[in-house]
Amino acid sequence: MSKTLRIGIAGSGFAGKFHHKNLRGLPAYTAGVTSARASSREAFAKEFDVPAYDSVEAMLPHIDVLDICTPPSSHAAYIRMAADAGKHVIVEKPFHGFFGSPEKYSKQDMLSAITDELREIRRVVDESGILLGYAENYIYAPAVQRERQLIEATKAQILRMTAEESHSGSHSPVYGIWAEQGGGSLIGKGCHPLGGVLYLKRKEGIARNGKPIRPVAVSCRTHAITKLPNFEDRGYLRTTYQDTEDYALLHVIFDDGTVADIMTSELTLGGVYDFIEVFANNHRTRCHIQPVKVVDLYSPNKKEFEGIDLMEKISSNEGWIQAYPEFGWSNGQFYEMHDFVNSMLAGRQPECDLELAIDITLAIYAGYVSADNKGAEAAVPAL
Repeated sequence: MSKTLRIGIAGSGFAGKFHHKNLRGLPAYTAGVTSARASSREAFAKEFDVPAYDSVEAMLPHIDVLDICTPPSSHAAYIRMAADAGKHVIVEKPFHGFFGSPEKYSKQDMLSAITDELREIRRVVDESGILLGYAENYIYAPAVQRERQLIEATKAQILRMTAEESHSGSHSPVYGIWAEQGGGSLIGKGCHPLGGVLYLKRKEGIARNGKPIRPVAVSCRTHAITKLPNFEDRGYLRTTYQDTEDYALLHVIFDDGTVADIMTSELTLGGVYDFIEVFANNHRTRCHIQPVKVVDLYSPNKKEFEGIDLMEKISSNEGWIQAYPEFGWSNGQFYEMHDFVNSMLAGRQPECDLELAIDITLAIYAGYVSADNKGAEAAVPAL
């Protein structure tokens, strides 16, 4: 492989654009883009001066890494395609899911099917010899990486964690359709804080005992609050959820007996609300993902900064705003792309790898099984 990676981006929307932008300063460049929508891929190609391809198949011969930023329902097929071609893979979250109607399949059926599919994806990746980076930006957030350093340096024992991601609704036009997204808030947003807490327990286990600590059971409740007959829609929250939940609470039990609680919803105004709080036997840490109090911006008129990214999912840019110091810095996107590129050039596993992606996915679907049984504990399968 050359010393400069050629990245091919599948998906020309929000995620594809920030992956492209966060390659700056790296020995890598965007060598192509593809999208199911011709107008979208052509607009991306024109904006960033990169070649556009009709399909992933057409793009693969011209790249070293396939960067998958498409809806989750396409991820498995694209991973297999890249592995067959010997191309490394970056996959946006959620990693994978079950894409049949919840009216036709039970949540236990979904968990069983996804367990088999994840086992097969692992086999394909292992046998191909490629590297896979799972783009869970929480893991690369400076606050979370600082906590990881503290855990490793002091051999801390994490006793419990709380974490959340909530905002007013997804960018994706297919969000809220189970057949496209594989679920609702629990998978679409909960994958972020869940990924962060599973990562920190994994690092704790390696630092203390030489092997990861992983989740073994979950309890979960999910709700569709905006579908309640008495919900009053004032127009500020997204409500177009076809067959998915807009709120979830997931209680995780690890194999060392410690716990974590994950909250997630589409019911939060005022921008993205992200955090992980760690309660250890020798310290306590609040990891702020976004907003972070670095830049306080005052705007007297919404037209002054129209079209400029100041803070994700904020509904108004008037008044005081805790603005991004730089998009992708506090929430980890900049650092995840650096880790993926440098790992693939060096031939080593990235910090956020396939094994972590598998555990996150299995814990989420075990959560759906639990929610179907009104919070009864459900086991998280081990591959």
